[in-house]
Amino acid sequence: MMSGDKFRKFIHSQFSNEEVIMLRFKLLNSLTVLGLAIVFSGGLSEAKGPVRASADIYDCTNTDIQLGTAQLKEEKTDEGVKEVSVMMMVKGLTPGKHAAHLHQTASCVPCGSAGGHFDPGPAGLTSPDGNHPFHSGDLINIEVNKKGIGHLNTTTTRVTLSPGPLSLDDGDGSAFIIHVNPDTYCPDGAVSGCAGGARAACGIITLED
Repeated sequence: MMSGDKFRKFIHSQFSNEEVIMLRFKLLNSLTVLGLAIVFSGGLSEAKGPVRASADIYDCTNTDIQLGTAQLKEEKTDEGVKEVSVMMMVKGLTPGKHAAHLHQTASCVPCGSAGGHFDPGPAGLTSPDGNHPFHSGDLINIEVNKKGIGHLNTTTTRVTLSPGPLSLDDGDGSAFIIHVNPDTYCPDGAVSGCAGGARAACGIITLED
């Protein structure tokens, strides 16, 4: 688990000051858009504070190498919808887009032990290339620049951090997987590799106290 202080220390240890400023600027833009959306949708409920989780992202080939970190925050809207924001930063992946998903098991050694895409329920289908991009754990691509630096800022209402049928904190936990290739979102159905193919990095998701 990585606290806010550890998160900041990791970012400053892996990224130059210029890179940190650039990432902060991009994050600020994302948060500004999100904030405007919240204002026009009636704001977030203040009944309870946010639920938070984090993950340290490690290389699938050499599991001793940390490539990045991720932070998750669940907040409840006035309409009662639980919305989870995801912020991920990585350094060391090949340039280009990489598929990023929430997988069904909190295990990264080997990366295949994280199982399929998180998709609970009686109609769930965890096969990565099947039912894609309609799994509960499906996210957008993370884009890595020429320096190997990538960041992802997105939100989802398909999962929760708090208890419930869509909770990532279920009996066997969950994990992030970043894939070698981009996610095409499988427009032609279950074509092998359409959801990103081989696994490049993995991070076990842990709730923060």
